Amino acid sequence: MKHKQLTITILTFCVAAFSGMKAASAASFSVIADGLYNAGGLSFSPDGNLYVTEAGIGGSGGCVPPASGQGDSLCYGTSGAVTKIENGKTERILTGLSSIALPDGTGAGGPRDIQFDATGKPYVLIGYGANPAFRDRNLGYTDLGKIIAPDFNTNSWTSVADFANYELANNPDGGDVGSNPLGFVIDGNKLVAADAGANDLLSVNTDVSNLQAITTFPEDILTNPVFPPSGTPSNEPAQVPSQGEEVRSQFATQPVPSGVAKGPDGAYYISQFTGFPFPEGGAKIYRVGADGKSSVFADGFTQLTDLQFDPAGNLYALQYANQSAWKGDFDGSVIKIAPDGTRTTLLSGNGLESPSALTIGADGAVYVTNRGDRPGQGQVIRIENIKSVPEPDSALGVLAIAALGIGWLHKKRELPNLP
Repeated sequence: MKHKQLTITILTFCVAAFSGMKAASAASFSVIADGLYNAGGLSFSPDGNLYVTEAGIGGSGGCVPPASGQGDSLCYGTSGAVTKIENGKTERILTGLSSIALPDGTGAGGPRDIQFDATGKPYVLIGYGANPAFRDRNLGYTDLGKIIAPDFNTNSWTSVADFANYELANNPDGGDVGSNPLGFVIDGNKLVAADAGANDLLSVNTDVSNLQAITTFPEDILTNPVFPPSGTPSNEPAQVPSQGEEVRSQFATQPVPSGVAKGPDGAYYISQFTGFPFPEGGAKIYRVGADGKSSVFADGFTQLTDLQFDPAGNLYALQYANQSAWKGDFDGSVIKIAPDGTRTTLLSGNGLESPSALTIGADGAVYVTNRGDRPGQGQVIRIENIKSVPEPDSALGVLAIAALGIGWLHKKRELPNLP
């Protein structure tokens, strides 16, 4: 079984069972954008406006097999977009971007993150979610698996780096070949990206030079894993044990990096999306130092999709679901980790469902892309009243500090044309 590829497919788009972790009740949220198509990363520009990526719904172009080689093909279109949110109004200010998705529009690869450099120049990360060998052969020239520099005024862009091709040529982790870059951060003149499909952290200069892998991430060995029951619906039939199949007491799984943030100590912090069968409490946050070596910073999470530091050094982690995804409950959580390791759950469920990314506003509020795996139903929400007192008995789970698409479980639906 190709464990990494199964995880890639799920990510082409839960609260851990902490014994002492209590949900804060003060937080609430408001919806500031709705009707998004596979909403991904979001970021504020220097002019104060909020921008969010939409991976789109693929199209009727060429198709490639999914990462696992099982289930429906992913087909290409140009339905990806970047949307601007200004004064309560939304406008797609960059359209025609590469997109790939299942026939029902779920499991999309396309625009996945957006960041602005110190001068206000935007960069957009385009996901993929399949074997790079099929990309150019089956689809022709596309921007899937790349990072681009767009010009919003002319609705045009230039390619900065081809992460999918780097994986095809180098395969740094030595495992299955795949690429699905999901999140990145700008660090001076460097763009540092987490590629879930390649299972690595990559760096490239903004002048298009020196593309390289910083580090790769290890697989996990699960003891007495909990699998979905035989017959559970899945786009990946091999995930579900067949009737009478012996369930192993130990199971190798490949969690993948899903997001990256730069910490106050200058290190990179990487969120981890756990591999099938998505063990509850099995996800970690890694710290990668200047030497490229990774260590576990915090553990005990479930299916993390993103993370972000605020100016005070608090780290916010975003959980896609509070239970193993195959259970069908997609209530997610926003968890705040203070500099001393104390954890507080700011929002859990209550409308927060399969969130994909978050950012911190200048107003101190947390902004989240909600329902990020549901084409036409995606939202951007603003979480308010987050300055709650951390619970005194929060589980720390901090192990090391130095200098400090899942669309396969949702019912298929008819999709309107992307506006």
